[in-house]
Parts: sequence; C-alpha cells; structure tokens
Amino acid sequence: MNIYVGNLSRDISEEELKQSFETFGQVSTVNIIKDKFSGEPRGFGFVEMPNKEEAQAAIRGLNGKEMKGRVADVNEARPREDRNKGGNRQRRDNRGGGRRGW
Repeated sequence: MNIYVGNLSRDISEEELKQSFETFGQVSTVNIIKDKFSGEPRGFGFVEMPNKEEAQAAIRGLNGKEMKGRVADVNEARPREDRNKGGNRQRRDNRGGGRRGW
C-alpha cells in the first residue's frame, strides 16, 4: 500500500521517516519529494508498505503525530488519475481552438 506523508519537516531524512513507519511493519520504499530545480525537500513524500494491515496501522498511528517539530498528515495515497478529476478544463470534442476566418 502506498502512503502519502504530508507536512514533513525539511530536516527529516528518508531513513528517519522509514524508522517511524517500521515500528508498524515492513517498509518497501521511502521517497521524500524534492524540488527539481533546488533539490530542497518539498515537505511531502511517500512510503510503500507491502502489508495492507500494517500500512493502515501506520496511518492510524502516525497521522496527526509530531515528526521533527511538524504535525504529519498521513493517509493512503490516491492514484495519479484520481488527483486531477474536475481540474482539467481542456476541450474533449476534437473541434480545436484555431483562428476563425471572419
């Protein structure tokens, strides 16, 4: 199960985040998202746990808890396609948006 972890301190390392989740079970991967230009942490990341029950226990145990001075927002990560629903205002009727010949 993929878990979203938000409101992370910029000082927390992937290893520290992994240790927090390992108290609830096995952790496959930890990825703290970084700005592509500056390389600085963006304040959120993802933790993958193979066992769904352990992952749900970690969510219950860590959501709202303080990590390195910040209260963590921990919940099940939503798939990419679910995040943009309703936000894309592009035309889908293939009529284009070219210039009119007035």
